[in-house]
Amino acid sequence: MMWPDLPPLGTLVAFESAVRLGSVTAAAAELHLTHGAVSRQIQVLERSLGLSLFERRNRAIVPTKDAADYASQITDALNLLSSATRNVQRLRHTDSLILSCEPTLLMRWLLPRLPALYQAIPGVDLHLSGAGGKIDLARQGVDIAVRRNDSLMPRQMDSSILAAERIGPVCSPDVASKISSIEDLRSFPLLHTATRPEAWKNWQENAPAPEFPVISETTFEHFYLSLQAAVAGVGVAIGPYFLIADDLRDGRLVAPFGFVEDGSKYVFLSRDPSDARVGLLREWFVHELRHS
Repeated sequence: MMWPDLPPLGTLVAFESAVRLGSVTAAAAELHLTHGAVSRQIQVLERSLGLSLFERRNRAIVPTKDAADYASQITDALNLLSSATRNVQRLRHTDSLILSCEPTLLMRWLLPRLPALYQAIPGVDLHLSGAGGKIDLARQGVDIAVRRNDSLMPRQMDSSILAAERIGPVCSPDVASKISSIEDLRSFPLLHTATRPEAWKNWQENAPAPEFPVISETTFEHFYLSLQAAVAGVGVAIGPYFLIADDLRDGRLVAPFGFVEDGSKYVFLSRDPSDARVGLLREWFVHELRHS
């Protein structure tokens, strides 16, 4: 065996996901495994390494410093494996463009508009991937990425601004009927998301909105969960306009105070801007986002 010290690959994948997402539950959801299965993989890895990787604090898990450093290196290694795999697949699917998009934008905005995209750009072949944050297109084998520029954008990459992010409190019509001023928000649970923990603070700073006492708060792992909770009448969430445009149009959500720009923008990143399909996709995103 050429790599006698290498733990089982599955344990590394589970460990990396748990560290990156900060939760075994979230890692299990991402990997389509049970919570117990991910926990067992991490335990196997700890036994293989002969050390503890996490500090258990009530229900939370916090990686040790050594574990955090280890996870960072594993992420780089997994990205290289993913890129190598995509490059091999590209040999069979030479006409396919790999498009990486912010997960909630992909789910709530892009997927419902795919029929319109294929009608506008006949014959384009896309491989869609939901991911957010920093990205190295060449290293990860991705042709196009749509990201918010609140994270560090890599250099030496073609990028174009698509649209400014706008945010505002959103809730079900029933909850909205009981809100006539910002102070009324204190009567309802505020819904947060772990992926954008500063969303409410950003809205208050940019609105600007007066501070108000918070009676109840609930935090969700992903943005789409907090938005779905708002649709269900659980409380009031901060809704990025593009993620809830269809809900506003169809009456599932109401924005009682409208929307304000939060300073971030959606950007279109591409590896080969000379590809005519890339230019058509960029134009399509610009048009659809600005007319949503």
